Amino acid sequence: MKFFFPDSQDLVDPSFDFQTEKRNDLRIRQRDDLYAHEVFPSPPYDGMLVSKAIVEGTGSSTGRYTLGQQRRFSAEGVREFLRLAPHLKIMGDCGAFSYVREPEPPVTVEEVTRFYAESGFDIGASVDHVILEYNPQWDSKAHGAPPVPDDCVRRQELTLELAREFLQNAKKQKLQFEPLGVAQGWSPGSYAKSVSALQKMGYSYIALGGMVPLKSPEILAVLEAVSEKRKPETRLHLFGVTRLDHVVQFASHGVISFDSTSPLRQAFKDDNDNYYAEDRTYVAIRVPQVDINPAMKNKVLSGEVNQGDAFRMERQCLEALQQFDKGRFKRAELLKLLHEYQQMFGVDRKNNMAAYEELLTDKPWKSCPCAVCQNLGINVVVFRGAERNRRRGFHNLFVTYRKLQRLI
Repeated sequence: MKFFFPDSQDLVDPSFDFQTEKRNDLRIRQRDDLYAHEVFPSPPYDGMLVSKAIVEGTGSSTGRYTLGQQRRFSAEGVREFLRLAPHLKIMGDCGAFSYVREPEPPVTVEEVTRFYAESGFDIGASVDHVILEYNPQWDSKAHGAPPVPDDCVRRQELTLELAREFLQNAKKQKLQFEPLGVAQGWSPGSYAKSVSALQKMGYSYIALGGMVPLKSPEILAVLEAVSEKRKPETRLHLFGVTRLDHVVQFASHGVISFDSTSPLRQAFKDDNDNYYAEDRTYVAIRVPQVDINPAMKNKVLSGEVNQGDAFRMERQCLEALQQFDKGRFKRAELLKLLHEYQQMFGVDRKNNMAAYEELLTDKPWKSCPCAVCQNLGINVVVFRGAERNRRRGFHNLFVTYRKLQRLI
């Protein structure tokens, strides 16, 4: 089972000073900042997934790469740009969720094929159009059952048509990347139909798209239906799905790879599950930045909060956290200080105090062997700014990949 990490320009600045919160003025992001595979002695994934939509944009989307980065990516190729070791695989896709509201994909098969070939991808996904709705009842033959919406049928047919054109184009040009056919559906039966059609075209590596919003039982139901049509030599990839608790079941249905940004995103997008430990998750300690937080800015401008007091308490919280990590500050006093600071922001996180106490009692960063925890100490569990939050996401990748290796 291989884990691919999607690229979204997630890098960290090694020059960032966590005490002064300043960085090297001469730093150039693409040259000096580090990807997750450069932070750890061993990469926390088996490869990376790069979307054309992220690099160049599609339709109304502009992508995340600057014009300079796009030129460098084109000149160097994907492997050199990402500074990836030869043993790490690179998968490409179109980034279909970026144009999901469009009536048709705003990219052509020729454009996508050229993107994969010229950039040096190992695996390239066919052009697809995501089906957002999932309703197995649409396949029911019972009298009065609701029909399948025309848009779902049209998107599936279009995805298969583009997959056929994509494979023919790749074979005709004798391109070096492995074609990955994308299946879209709205039910277990419709996904099985797509996989069957892709196999008949000649695909032996097939990705199931549109799975992100599905619950684990629904994903398993799809895989069970697909298994009835899957040839022994056909390998499956799951787009955007982690679900480590079900990895063994996924593998039994022919899944050999998946990709997900969840471990990184949960570090700063989730309300509670920010820091991964081996057997559980913890909430990160929020210490908002006075000069950046919009709520605090409004309170200062309205005169409700004295800016000097806010800066002083912010600094006290940060210093108390560092001293606590060194065993020089009492947990109860730290919790009181954090609660007072969050009340100043008008955010009553009293319920979080119990979670904070649990985190500060267990101190999971102390026993974690990853390079992030070893270097950052308590900073890794502080919810504050991209440099801390993204490193915590890198830690989560490390834990996720470690769990996956144990399951394998």
